[in-house]
Amino acid sequence: MSQQPIQLGLKENWQQFTILVIVNAFVGGMIGLERSIFPKFAEAEFGISSHTAVSSFIIAFGIAKAVTNYFTGKLANRFGRKNLLLAGWVLALPIPFILISADNWSWVIFANVLLGIHQGLTWSSTVVMKIDLVGEKDRGFAMGLNEFAGYLAVGIVAYLTGFIADKYGVTPYPFYLGFAISGIGLLLTLFFVKDTHMFAKKEGTDSTAHQLGNVFWETTLKHKTLSSVTQAGMVNNLNDGMIWGLLPIVLLSLSFGSKDIGIITAIYPMVWGIGQLVTGRLSDIYSKKSLLFWGMLVQGMAILFIPISSSFMGLAAISVALGLGTAMVYPTFLAAIAQATHPHQRAESIGVFRLWRDLGYAIGAVISGITADLFGVEYAIFLIGGLTIASSLVLKFRMLESASPEKACIEVEAVKQAILQHKNIQIVDVRSKEEYEQNHIPNAIHIALTELRERMQWLDKRAQIVTVSSKGGGRSSDGAKLLKELGFNAIWLCGGTNKWLGLSPQ
Repeated sequence: MSQQPIQLGLKENWQQFTILVIVNAFVGGMIGLERSIFPKFAEAEFGISSHTAVSSFIIAFGIAKAVTNYFTGKLANRFGRKNLLLAGWVLALPIPFILISADNWSWVIFANVLLGIHQGLTWSSTVVMKIDLVGEKDRGFAMGLNEFAGYLAVGIVAYLTGFIADKYGVTPYPFYLGFAISGIGLLLTLFFVKDTHMFAKKEGTDSTAHQLGNVFWETTLKHKTLSSVTQAGMVNNLNDGMIWGLLPIVLLSLSFGSKDIGIITAIYPMVWGIGQLVTGRLSDIYSKKSLLFWGMLVQGMAILFIPISSSFMGLAAISVALGLGTAMVYPTFLAAIAQATHPHQRAESIGVFRLWRDLGYAIGAVISGITADLFGVEYAIFLIGGLTIASSLVLKFRMLESASPEKACIEVEAVKQAILQHKNIQIVDVRSKEEYEQNHIPNAIHIALTELRERMQWLDKRAQIVTVSSKGGGRSSDGAKLLKELGFNAIWLCGGTNKWLGLSPQ
């Protein structure tokens, strides 16, 4: 039986996409276990009240998740997305048992290290798999659906744990939800999820995106769009870490009960989750830069109002604003990263982005915890709000208006016309010797990409150099980029040898 051809698109792959959305809801549910009850849990069970000590579980979680994100991105192509997703669910199984039976705070920290690794493996894998499936057209909407499912589940489970804690006590009953969440997530992945690496391979053959020289440093610092998005992602989770750790403490200081704390802390991720159904689609239509700038600015302004609010309705409104601001940026982060990177490097670039983004949890917990202990909770909140506004300004003045990589290629007909007009053009085939001998454009010079620097003396700096590979956009793009750096007037051929010779893409 012949294998079905691989087609990119949300509509074409809706069944597998839907399964991944459901799986990611269970991933988010694991975070919701701790969202509203942990400060009270720490004080009631272990007698811990220091803001820094309470934040230690967020620090452990953030570092573990961040590092795992990075390696998940690097290992996704090698070991398969599904295998990493399965490994993440296996690690989730003991977490609720550890939290229920912990007799000292060190076990709680260990449970959060496992939770961070679990989140890094599972959430990163579902993100990459959805991007693989949908292709470029609906990428923002796809990320909106992904984050909607995950963070709506965070909010629902945060509310449920707060409700259960208020009725039955802070332990063990709220953590029983974790057994069901981790078990169902594992079974869904094992029996229904399919790997998607072939979809990324398919997109890579047609992509016109330039490959990055060093994925880590380009994503972190050098590439204006990627690095701007990365710093904003880190600051976004920095303020989320502060809200996770300090907002329940603020609410406790205002004498709110567990039920009301559960409602207020749940509003933020639920609005965040539901809002992404709209903002994800908007990021496919409108400027990603504008959505990111306004989203970070709204978050920063909302945070500044927390210390001066004391009513239930006022704090609920702040939680709504925080959710809206975060909804504007979260799917847009991932869509912007995916748009600016080549499919073959996308998983790694997303891994680097998520490394720095989730280090924000640890950095935010440290900064807010220390500042709160030294100067008071209000000063910690003002500091984090100011940093969030500063991040929005970095996006405003550093990020490029369009994250789309420049399509620096020339069409086949344009080259043929130039040759007929006797213009000075050299076509350079940068494929392997075997590929060149199998078929090539007449009169094309063969210089393999790996030999281009050493044999550049064969080329005429006065000529228009046109680099060519089989389909264009991969080796030919890299070859043109290298020759430009060496002082040549170089461009790569759209569609490559196959299009010139009228061959069907493989």
